[in-house]
Amino acid sequence: MNLHYSDQVYKAAEAEMTGRRRRAEQEAEERRREFFLAYPRAREIETTLSKTAILTARAVLGGGNVREKLTELKTANQALQNELSLILETAGCPKDHLEIRYTCPACGDTGYIDGRMCSCMKQLLREEAYKELNAITPLSLSSFETFSLSYYPESVQQSMERIFLNCRRYAETFSSASPNLIMMGNTGLGKTHLSLAIAAVVTQKGYGVVYGSVNNLVSKLEKEHFGRDEDNGTLESLLTCDLLILDDLGTEFRTAFSTAELYNIVNTRQMAKHPTIISTNLTMRELEAAYSSRFTSRLIADYVRCLFQGEDIRQKKRMMGQS
Repeated sequence: MNLHYSDQVYKAAEAEMTGRRRRAEQEAEERRREFFLAYPRAREIETTLSKTAILTARAVLGGGNVREKLTELKTANQALQNELSLILETAGCPKDHLEIRYTCPACGDTGYIDGRMCSCMKQLLREEAYKELNAITPLSLSSFETFSLSYYPESVQQSMERIFLNCRRYAETFSSASPNLIMMGNTGLGKTHLSLAIAAVVTQKGYGVVYGSVNNLVSKLEKEHFGRDEDNGTLESLLTCDLLILDDLGTEFRTAFSTAELYNIVNTRQMAKHPTIISTNLTMRELEAAYSSRFTSRLIADYVRCLFQGEDIRQKKRMMGQS
């Protein structure tokens, strides 16, 4: 699985990893300082043991019976280690009391083992990606558990239940082979809710998800393209993330640049077999009128349609005094 997270997610994860490492080292230093004040002999033993490498080198370079000298060093060191263990035991301290206790002993809170990403770093990236998504909207409010079919008229509940179950199955079984989806229907019918529900589950599975309204993403791309934004990694993230969710297609201010960029994103991702989910309030005929034929032909040929029906749920909730 490729981990295509945003630069912000990587930076946040690396900062947290650095913080963990520093805290572990500082805590170990404080434990050692307090312990050595209470047990000065332990400091003497540590100092002597730290000179082992130098003494070993001298034994090898000094000539004579090297094996005998090394055996004597090993015996002396073992005796010192046993004495230190006894001091720790007498003080009621664990054996690792003087050592650095990293959150992840496997990688020493570096995030990598022999150049390969450690599982702890992968988990941290998942957590940071979830936080990034949650900053857009509280994901707990847009989960599969909080999606209710009771807001839909009985005449469309069956079809909406199929969409709900298909979206949940999509999230639970997501992979690079998952199909593209286009969620269509009037405003307030749950397209954004289910998009975010999918995003939350897929993110927790360890995939890199980029979610955003088309309007905001196009605006950022324009700023980067025309040099008004120093951060220029948006397009790369949109093209390479494991799952891209483009919300509210058709609400953006359309220009030649935005139309070309949207086609580039959709086409590039399709060629690379990176799944994309698009939501829109427009009908297919309205999309054909608003965008180029090559863009809409991609949507028609390469996207599974999910037609949302019913009445504006947000308006219903407001009338019922719900948020």
